[in-house]
Amino acid sequence: MSVKTYAMAIRDVLAEEMRRDPEVFIMGEDIAKQGGIFGCTRGLLEEFGEERIRNTPISENTFVGMGVGAASVGMRPVVELMYMDFLYLAMDQVLNQAAKIRYMFGGKVKVPLVIRGQQGIGRGNGAQHSQSVESMMMNIPGIKVVTPSCPADAAGLLRTAIRDDNPVLFFEHKAMYNTKGEVPDDPEFAVPFGKADVLREGRDATIVANFLYRGKSLEAADILAKEGISVEVIDPRTLVPLDSDTIVASVKKTGRLITVHEAHREMGWGTEVAARVTEKAFQYLDAPPVRVGSKMCSLPFNLGLENAVVPQVSDITAAVKTALHLPG
Repeated sequence: MSVKTYAMAIRDVLAEEMRRDPEVFIMGEDIAKQGGIFGCTRGLLEEFGEERIRNTPISENTFVGMGVGAASVGMRPVVELMYMDFLYLAMDQVLNQAAKIRYMFGGKVKVPLVIRGQQGIGRGNGAQHSQSVESMMMNIPGIKVVTPSCPADAAGLLRTAIRDDNPVLFFEHKAMYNTKGEVPDDPEFAVPFGKADVLREGRDATIVANFLYRGKSLEAADILAKEGISVEVIDPRTLVPLDSDTIVASVKKTGRLITVHEAHREMGWGTEVAARVTEKAFQYLDAPPVRVGSKMCSLPFNLGLENAVVPQVSDITAAVKTALHLPG
């Protein structure tokens, strides 16, 4: 095991996979000499050269389309978007091309494409550079949606994504790049899609959370434990496929569900989790599922206002108490 930052875990897997498979290459804005705005491709140009570390113009629709084409003829492109907010500029390529090619060609064409980039709050980047867009991407058949929340998962899930024969949207969080954690040194270490991580076991309520809210939910669980409330915390790790079985099994034990994410509360991925739990474990629920998410508004530049829009630890503890019919 080695201690790495989230960003370094990503960079090392990119390098290892490029050494392993000559069909893997990377393209995106400012990824070559600059090494990406968060350093996730730093040093790769010197090792792999301009043929495999390709800077692109500021035209997401164009270079995502190039990635779709390259993947369709047997290469394994990793396309970096500077901000995942810019994914909307390439939605025709994602929604109508990458997601549908295998279906339209009867499975004869594979699309081993990874689109990765960062999103989220923490830097005061404002309304067009701070969004959480993973929930919206869950409604596209043929696309896998991955949300690693620690360095080990970033490494293991990225390796799985690059080796997958289907298009994968690999979401990273800008506020997590400098977080540190142990990562296995094994160059074959991979985390399977569709397998949630139970971070903490509990008996009174289940919290399902990702990204920054993985840590904030664990912090909330510590606070609640001092009041005698035992909370189970689960990180889904991938949203498509979603590990419903682990979540449902937890709710059958605790009787209560709280979903927590940075995406908007309304129509966020927590709504889908709540719906699945209600369908599969309704008789086990002792209270309605509670959703915690950002307010339905654009994200402001001001960090104080930004924090007012997104959930805080106190919102998580209050949500658990609501589910337990306790005063907040």
